[in-house]
Amino acid sequence: MPYIGEIRLFAGSFPPVGWAFCDGQLIPIAENDALFILIGTTYGGDGQETFALPDLRGRVPMHMGTRNGVTYTIGEQGGRTEVVLSLNNIPPHTHPYTYQPIASSSAGISGSPQGNYYAGSGRKAFYRSPTANTANMANIGNNTAIQTGPNQDGGNLPVNIMQPYLTVSFIISLYGQYPQQS
Repeated sequence: MPYIGEIRLFAGSFPPVGWAFCDGQLIPIAENDALFILIGTTYGGDGQETFALPDLRGRVPMHMGTRNGVTYTIGEQGGRTEVVLSLNNIPPHTHPYTYQPIASSSAGISGSPQGNYYAGSGRKAFYRSPTANTANMANIGNNTAIQTGPNQDGGNLPVNIMQPYLTVSFIISLYGQYPQQS
């Protein structure tokens, strides 16, 4: 004989007689007074005429108590199945990339340097023969390494963090032996 309020896993698609699904349903106190004395309105209800059964749909049960400085109380709900990561969630790290331009002493004759060397001058600048469309040139020094990394990028989309699962039913005993405190 089960204890009143005992929760079990059940592979069937219906609750057996004397049991109910743990689906958050409201039930009348008048017909389930012993169970109401045990769980009260911990899971909901008005406490006058109705109270709610635990709702374990899509949830993992967890034992009450304190662990690693965190206290979990009966009826507490938490967690989520997806999370959007932000920079605050990701540990510090880098994506280094080093670019070392090499200057030459010849004037450039095209947008693509010959011999895989950028054109240069005595001023160690990117250089191209002057034209009407000459842009400002940057002094980069001789063989200066420029460190860079990728832009902050991403789609701001949630990441699924749900553990693998197998769906079964949780049922709670409405009747049975009233549990004695030890």
